[in-house]
Amino acid sequence: MNRLHNKTALILGGAKGIGLAITQRFAHEGATTWFTSRREEELQNAAAKIEGNALPLRADVSQRSELARIMESIQQLDVLVINAGMSEYATLEQVSETHFENTFGLNVRSPLFALQAALPLLKPGSSVVLIGSIADVIGTEGYGVYGASKAALRSFARTWTRELAPRGIRVNVVAPGPIDTEMMAAASENVRQGLMQAIPLGRMGQPEEVANVALFLASDESGYIAGAEICVDGGLTQV
Repeated sequence: MNRLHNKTALILGGAKGIGLAITQRFAHEGATTWFTSRREEELQNAAAKIEGNALPLRADVSQRSELARIMESIQQLDVLVINAGMSEYATLEQVSETHFENTFGLNVRSPLFALQAALPLLKPGSSVVLIGSIADVIGTEGYGVYGASKAALRSFARTWTRELAPRGIRVNVVAPGPIDTEMMAAASENVRQGLMQAIPLGRMGQPEEVANVALFLASDESGYIAGAEICVDGGLTQV
């Protein structure tokens, strides 16, 4: 406990699933933890589950004006976690312009402008944690656009590390595999079973296990780690 004492954290997309687990863990570890959702009901439900100093912000992080408003509310920041994202099934033949633009808009465009908006608040020693996916290195039928969006996020982490390391700001990626969340529940049974059979540990992960890694990357314990991707996937992409 208190690994984030006296730190201020912002979790974009922090009211459910993996994001909520990260919000809960950071608040438990002593951070003043701001977290966002577009939905007021999600924020209130999340707030009731969190112990510690957690502050809800209703915002659509796909909008630059909303990102600016968030940063004005916070004013200083030690940890930024960008978790907001979406995943929808569409094979190559089914991909529409709307599907592509929505996925890349939230999974790629939004993180770019979120970090840009946060830069004036991030001081030397700050940590940026991007929630990616092992989809950036594997091919899963029907999730080509999603996988490409997460590969773009992984690439951003490398470039942003080059650009921000001289300012003392670290950027890293947590890449979850199959995690027991609503997003995974929405996947087809064929996709779920295929992934499960390939996991060496023989089970899906829990959101709290992803939060553990996000906490490590947010804390001073990872002070010499930058530009890295840590997979939380039960060994799926490792063996």
